[in-house]
Amino acid sequence: MATTHPPHHRGGGGTNLASCLLATVFLFLVFVAAAVVLFVLFRPRDPEIQVSAVQLPGFSAANGTLRFTFNQYAAVRNPNRAAFSHYDSTLQLAYAGHQVGFAFIPAGKIAGGRTQRVATSFSVNALRPPGAAAAIEVDSRLRVKGRVRVLSFFTHHVEATARCRVAVSAADGSVLGVRC
Repeated sequence: MATTHPPHHRGGGGTNLASCLLATVFLFLVFVAAAVVLFVLFRPRDPEIQVSAVQLPGFSAANGTLRFTFNQYAAVRNPNRAAFSHYDSTLQLAYAGHQVGFAFIPAGKIAGGRTQRVATSFSVNALRPPGAAAAIEVDSRLRVKGRVRVLSFFTHHVEATARCRVAVSAADGSVLGVRC
């Protein structure tokens, strides 16, 4: 009489599970390393603003009141590899803590690694310096706000400001100095 023995199974279930877990951990580590490398290479940075000139054409002084047109010229550099879309950007002018002038900067796009020139102009209708001051100081604040799309998937909001103190002759409107 022949005896039949049940088939003998090896304990391979544990090694298959360990192999799957090891492969999963390896793929996760590769994904994390790739994400870190992409973030380092394509990390979004704020734009850089350099004010190049300030002018006051059309200056007039009468009865202790100054009227002028304020022109500010700046260069906005996009240090990112991706395009920078700017919107809601402004130039504000303040004297003695009060806003005396304001202008919106039109929306636009700056290609990666490029610089765009920005010229902003507005009129200041009535600025009254105290007493008979020979010079006045006004504060300008240029704010550029927008977003950078990284790898056409992630959006990063960026903002840069340039604050300048401008010394102006109260007699003829000449710019005596600009400190940014």
